Amino acid sequence: MQFKHPELLYALFLLLIPIIVHLFQLRKFQKEAFTNVAFLKEVTLQTRKSSQIKKWLTLLTRLGLIAALILAFAQPYTSKNSSFNTETETVIYLDNSFSMQAKGDKGPLLKRAVQDIISSVPEDENISLVTNDNVYRNTTIKAITNDLLAMDYATNQLNYDAALLKSKAYFSKNASSIKNLVYISDFQIKEALLKITADSSIQTNLVQLKPVSANNVAIDSLYISKRTPNNLELSVTLRNNGNVIDNLPVSLYNNNNLLAKTSVSITDTETTTFTLPANTVINGVLKIEDTNLLFDNSFYFNINETPKINVLSINESDDAFLKRIYTADEFNYTSVDFSGLNYNTITDQNLIVLNELERIPNALNTALKAFTDNGGVVVLIPSQNIDLQNYNNTLLNFNFTPYNTLNTSEKRLTTINYSHPIYASVFEKRVTNFQYPKVNTFYPQELSGASALLQFEDNKPFLSQNGNVFVFTAPLNKKNSNFKAVNLIVPTFYNIGKSSLKNADLYYTIGNSNTYDVATVLQQDEILTLSNGEDNIIPQQQYFNNKVAVTTNETPNKAATYTIKSKTATIENVSYNYNRTESNLNYHTLSNIENVTLSNSIPELFNTIKSDTKINALWKWFIIFALLFLIIEMLILKYFK
Repeated sequence: MQFKHPELLYALFLLLIPIIVHLFQLRKFQKEAFTNVAFLKEVTLQTRKSSQIKKWLTLLTRLGLIAALILAFAQPYTSKNSSFNTETETVIYLDNSFSMQAKGDKGPLLKRAVQDIISSVPEDENISLVTNDNVYRNTTIKAITNDLLAMDYATNQLNYDAALLKSKAYFSKNASSIKNLVYISDFQIKEALLKITADSSIQTNLVQLKPVSANNVAIDSLYISKRTPNNLELSVTLRNNGNVIDNLPVSLYNNNNLLAKTSVSITDTETTTFTLPANTVINGVLKIEDTNLLFDNSFYFNINETPKINVLSINESDDAFLKRIYTADEFNYTSVDFSGLNYNTITDQNLIVLNELERIPNALNTALKAFTDNGGVVVLIPSQNIDLQNYNNTLLNFNFTPYNTLNTSEKRLTTINYSHPIYASVFEKRVTNFQYPKVNTFYPQELSGASALLQFEDNKPFLSQNGNVFVFTAPLNKKNSNFKAVNLIVPTFYNIGKSSLKNADLYYTIGNSNTYDVATVLQQDEILTLSNGEDNIIPQQQYFNNKVAVTTNETPNKAATYTIKSKTATIENVSYNYNRTESNLNYHTLSNIENVTLSNSIPELFNTIKSDTKINALWKWFIIFALLFLIIEMLILKYFK
């Protein structure tokens, strides 16, 4: 038992007063002579004994009355807390990620959790509630009930460390308050490990909600596996987490029109293919039927009419190899002699190749700098008789180290940077018996900030990149090098050309950093929007001369195919899908986690928290005791003869 006002207990010393009064009464008995008192002696003795008993009983009732009143004013109580005025703070983290769509024994885990929170937390208790995409700070359940009932699933889940850190930030700095952090989730196994750091100031409570079944089938990914002049093959990968499925229907739609339907038997992963007409704009969606998780039953993709990439080659050497690479089906290739260059055409290009020029005039240098600043890509191939000082000025202008004087010793090209984006999808594995090309002369150069794509045997760069500029250190003509005769030249120049205008992929994943180019010319103050019915989103975008670079991350937050518009004009389409990491329904075992309280039920946990913080006031009982002592004293005085 504890007291709200323990200092009042000093008043118990007042109990000494009635004791002193009863023990040291000043009244004395006086003998009075009376005739024939023999008969009265026995009666007098009995009266004195009864009087003493009555006085002691009266003393005890008065002591009890005074003590009960003093204790009542001290306000006694019982509680697991050490202080009557201890403040209690509660922060709830509610995981509203897609894995919480799984069915529990009373319906979807998230919806059941919301109902349990509403029914378990007192309406007027001050709390903070954190989700993956929202925060309700210093509020009450009554105030946010409608928001909780309308809560939707978040496209991206915070990892466990971030969720705990974010939740703890909403506790006050009051060191004496009782802080309860309630973490409600299914605790799905993901990339991040689940580890709780001990914190003596916060009681962490984990509530693991478990589905009745961990079976789930998801459309994992898709890609174009084969192209012909008339058709293309679309390969679809499905992933199963659970029991073997013998007959799973897979449907392919284009603008809500059913194009094809097939069925697959799937144990773990399975791939099925659809044949689509080539050179056709398709706004597609793949669908399967699975009752556990719904978010991964649809997969959006689109095939746009691919815009051609503008390539300009400024030549003082043969460009036949470039004409064979930049073909008319994908590129608008323009070849001009340096003497006939029209500077006004530079801004219309996506890629410019300086094909073995001996000098780069200041005017061209300035134009190329402006061109690269506006997103254009430049490839520089030196001549064997360059103006070294002139070239070095250009290299410095693009943040490359200068060329050294021409080296006439033969060098072999032996190192390929397989991880570079230009070669990342070219080789299935690293080649060890590759017939490496060689050069007869080259200009030695240090990397110093640039990244090497191809290197000589002494690790000097043959081809390097810095920003939007690619620099060779040797001429590529047949007299100086056999690089044109090696099949490495095609993916090198082709992928550099494709990188100069990054067309939208078949689909993008919401939550990832996605970047693509939209080939369009905007007027002043015009912007691009992503439109899907009533949803209009303005993405992050940067305008260049003949394209707009679009970057998206958390937005859009809904899986669908969106139309890219400039005002009301439709340019092309782009598709977004939810991340599939939550499709695999495997869960952490929490029994080995320390520094936490575990529970499988939200109502059970909150009942425990209430009992831990409940204060049982006892002052009313002591008032009742005081009244009882008073009544007993009155009865003694009245009826005890």
